[in-house]
Amino acid sequence: MAGTSTGGTETASDQPFEGQVEFWTINLKKNYGDYVNGLIAAYQKQHPKVTIKWVDVPGQESATKLLAAVASGAVPDLVNVSSIELGRFVPSLTPLDELLTPEDLADFQPNLVAPLRTGGKLYALPWYNGGAPVAMYRKSVVTKAGFDPAAPPRTYDEALALGDKVHDKTEVYGSNIIPDHNVLRYYGIEPLSADRRTAAFNTPQAVEILEKFKKSYGAGIAPGAVSKDIRNLPQTLENGQIAFKPTANAAELLNVQKNAPDVYDDLAVTEPVRMGTGEYLLLAQQAFSIPRASAHKKAAAEFLKYVTNGANQLAFCKIVPIYPSTISSTKDPFFTQGADGDAMSAARQVIVKGMAKLAYHPVGTSKDAELGEYFAEQVRAFLTGTKSAEEALDTAEKQWNDALAS
Repeated sequence: MAGTSTGGTETASDQPFEGQVEFWTINLKKNYGDYVNGLIAAYQKQHPKVTIKWVDVPGQESATKLLAAVASGAVPDLVNVSSIELGRFVPSLTPLDELLTPEDLADFQPNLVAPLRTGGKLYALPWYNGGAPVAMYRKSVVTKAGFDPAAPPRTYDEALALGDKVHDKTEVYGSNIIPDHNVLRYYGIEPLSADRRTAAFNTPQAVEILEKFKKSYGAGIAPGAVSKDIRNLPQTLENGQIAFKPTANAAELLNVQKNAPDVYDDLAVTEPVRMGTGEYLLLAQQAFSIPRASAHKKAAAEFLKYVTNGANQLAFCKIVPIYPSTISSTKDPFFTQGADGDAMSAARQVIVKGMAKLAYHPVGTSKDAELGEYFAEQVRAFLTGTKSAEEALDTAEKQWNDALAS
C-alpha cells in the first residue's frame, strides 16, 4: 500500500517508474489546482506504471499532520516542507544524496541547496521561495529628499537617514520598519549561540542599534510600525502615509497595484538594503523531502525531479508571484525583460539579479516564530517608551532562553 513502510525492503513498486507516490503540498489546491493536476497528468502519461496521489494540506496543519504521519508510519512518499520546519523532521527523512546525483542538482542555485543539508547530508530539495527582497520608493516623495534610484540605501543606517530626511522635507513618514531580530542580523549580530541553545543578541552593539531606530521613531519611522497586526499597519505605501520600504517581498506589489494604482505607478523598485556580507537574508523557502518510511523512494525521487525541474518551476512562477530555485528558469525573458517603468517587471529583474546573493540562514530551532514574536514585543515596548533598550533586550533574552530550555 502506498505511503506505508515496508521495513526498508525494496519491492517491485520501489523501482523508478512503478508504484503509487503519495504527494503532499501546502495550500495549493484552491488556487493552483489546475497547475498541479496538469503536472500530475503529464507525468502519469509519460510514466503509465506510476500513480500520483495528491494530498493538499492547509498551511496551519502541515507540520502537525506530518508529525502524526511519521508517528504512525503511514507517511507520504514526497512531502512539501517549509524550510523553517525542516529541522524538526530531519531524523525521519531520507538523505536525498542516496537518490539524486550531482547532475540532478546541477541546475539548482547552490546557495539555496546548501542550507538544506544537515551533517553534510541533503534532506530536502528547494522548490520555490519569495525571492530576494526588493526596495520600493514613492518617487514623487523621496526625490524631494534627494533620493537617487541609481544609488538607493545599502544599509539600514542609510535607510534611517533617508527616512528622517523625507519626513523633514515632506512631513510624510519615511518607512514602517522596526529593529526585529532579523534586522540585527543585517548588522552582523547572530541571534543564537553556536550550539543554538541560548540567545546571543543581547550585546552593547544591539543596544546602539535599537537606540538608532528610536531616534527615527515617529518621523523617519511611522508610529504605527509597532502594531502587532503587521498585515494591516496604520501607515503603508498603499494609503500613501509612508514613502518607502527598504526591504520587502515583491508580492506586496500586487496589493499596491490593486488597491492604490496611483502609488504603484509612482514606485521605483531597486535593490534592497544588504547585510554586511553583501548578501540578502532569505527567511524561508519551500522544499520537498522524502520520508525514511516511504515504500517508494525511487519513484518519489523521479517525480521530485520532474516537479522541480526548470521548465515546471518557470511555469509555476508565471501564475503566482514566487521565484524559482533553478538557474535555468531565471534566464527566461519573463524574468530578464519587462515593460519599462512597470514596478513588477522591475522587481523580477532585481530579484533574479540577486538570486545568487540570497543567504538562507534560519534561526534554526523548532520555535523560530515564537522567538521572533518575543523579540518583536520587547522592541515595541522599547520604541513606545515602556522599557529601555537594555531592559527590552534583557527580557527578550530571558524569554528566548526559557523557550529554548523547555
